[in-house]
Amino acid sequence: MADNKDVPMSNNEDNELTKAVVNPNNAEMRNGDNKSPQPPVTPPPVEEDTQELIVVNENTDILDLNHGRIGKIENLEPLKNLERLYLRWNLIKKIEGLDTLHKLVELELYDNQIVVIENLDNLVNLEILDLSFNRIKEITGLEKLLKLRKLFISSNKITEIKNVNHLPKLELLELGDNRIREIKNLEGMTTLKELYLGKNKITKIQNLEDLVNLEIIVLQSNRLTRIENLEHLTNLEQLYISENGISSIENLSNQVKLQTLDLAMNRITVIENVRHMTELEELWLNNNQISEWSSVDYLQENKKLATIYLEHNPITSDPAYRRKLKLALPSLQQIDATLCR
Repeated sequence: MADNKDVPMSNNEDNELTKAVVNPNNAEMRNGDNKSPQPPVTPPPVEEDTQELIVVNENTDILDLNHGRIGKIENLEPLKNLERLYLRWNLIKKIEGLDTLHKLVELELYDNQIVVIENLDNLVNLEILDLSFNRIKEITGLEKLLKLRKLFISSNKITEIKNVNHLPKLELLELGDNRIREIKNLEGMTTLKELYLGKNKITKIQNLEDLVNLEIIVLQSNRLTRIENLEHLTNLEQLYISENGISSIENLSNQVKLQTLDLAMNRITVIENVRHMTELEELWLNNNQISEWSSVDYLQENKKLATIYLEHNPITSDPAYRRKLKLALPSLQQIDATLCR
């Protein structure tokens, strides 16, 4: 979520104003004036020091204006060939001034002060849109962006997934670090390959039936208690579901292509139901409650397993922890954060 960049009056300034009024040594008191001290005058709001957007080369196809303290999108009409516009880390409050950029394929407005998604209808060739770290509360204004492939709106104030399932070419949807409580309104999104919903308030995995080509799903830092409703995601390669309240590994029988499984920081006591994952290379189970070596032995059928994280489980209290792991699973190249020798 973007930081509020309004500049408040500092405590020192406030103290100085107060002193100027109540100090008994001020001019009015010295002249014998018995008037009561007057309250300090509230200073006008401090305007942010913004810069004007100035175009130098009208023939450019890439314009990088990151970190320029730009307050308004303007003066872009001459840029008939512009394809990529980067306006990260500025002070922009409104999406505007883009109507003539018909060739634009990538627009980055990451970390600004935008509240509403608007004025994008003419960007019919846009493929990548990044609006992360703004102040957006609702997904709107994407109706005409039918070529959009990647949409980033993480770290905003969005409460509901909506107005995205009409995008016929969308491959990546990033909505992490918002206020979403329910997975919904993703019907028909068969082109979607990556879905990022980490750090929300989601309590149940659901409504993913149509995402048959999904390869990556990120659900870490939510309020989940079960792994469920993933049976249609047969092409899944990476599943990130750490920092939830999951107590058992279950309902993953169709995930035979899974390469990375992240279940760290949950309540798992037994490693199970992963033996069929013949492509599994990375298994993250740190900060759980695994205490028996039988769970490690269970993984001997996962011949491609190269990385395992088990630190902060009871099993790691064994003085021969690393040696036993390597003997049981000779394919390992990394145990926790340390490479195997």
